[in-house]
Amino acid sequence: MEFGRVSPQELIEVDFTLPPDSEFTIKTLQSAKSDQPLQVHVGCAKWGRKEWLGKIYPPKTKDAVFLDEYVKHFDCIELNATFYNVYPPETIAKWKQKADANPDFKFCPKFSQSISHIRRLKNADEITTKYYEGIMAFGDKLGPLFLQVGDNFTPKSLPDLKAYLEQLPKDVPVFLELRHKEWFANSENRTAIFNLLHELQIGAVITDASGRRDVVHMELPTPHAFIRFVGNSLHPTDYARCDEWVERIKQWRQMGLQSVWFFMHQHDERYSPELADYVVEKFNKELGLNLTRPHFLDRDKGLFDTI
Repeated sequence: MEFGRVSPQELIEVDFTLPPDSEFTIKTLQSAKSDQPLQVHVGCAKWGRKEWLGKIYPPKTKDAVFLDEYVKHFDCIELNATFYNVYPPETIAKWKQKADANPDFKFCPKFSQSISHIRRLKNADEITTKYYEGIMAFGDKLGPLFLQVGDNFTPKSLPDLKAYLEQLPKDVPVFLELRHKEWFANSENRTAIFNLLHELQIGAVITDASGRRDVVHMELPTPHAFIRFVGNSLHPTDYARCDEWVERIKQWRQMGLQSVWFFMHQHDERYSPELADYVVEKFNKELGLNLTRPHFLDRDKGLFDTI
């Protein structure tokens, strides 16, 4: 992922401290408090990473079976493939079948760019219907959906966004990612969008990227967190940032958080499995979970045990 990338020289100047919880987030969590255990999922964005051959995939793994290998290591995927193509149910069903080997696995498909970036949410009914027809073939393997609007999608388009979100099916959770700075810099825009999401029970994606700290908004319109963490090739700050996220999620759980989807990105994706392993081990330790850690071919244990 290139979003929010900074140079190594700039990296040391970044304040990675997570902002405090807003009153909005506190109210959302407290009103949703229940006795149900927190659901935690950790994954990456793509399964077709050749950089993982010899690391977590056997060296001679063919492209056609990358997904078969991916589901052995993670329990979810932020499915970016659906951003570039609208797949028919037949293709989706084949992916689901491969994931059946992991009973806890979920696909979190991104909305098609034809909807979000080309049509900009207008006159998109037909393509949206095709998108849903495809992804519903995931069946019990379908997790929440992920709608990302473009960097140039400004608050002036709030009426179009509202109209589009209002007509989405209510039976599958949706998270929205915003990127234009005016959604966060202007208090009226910020209040309007997060109140709308709360009203519609649509979640807000939090993207933790080095060069865009405004997008680390920490607003939860629903008691569910969808975090896109963008690391910097296992720089020491990656681990400190992950530690702080685990601590915040621990606090959110006590306040009423019901689920968290934590997706690992790196500007150089070869390093995503190592940091995902670190996060999983931290979640297991701090939250009393038993999430499966990625298995590295050259060692019985992950990076967490060596640092």
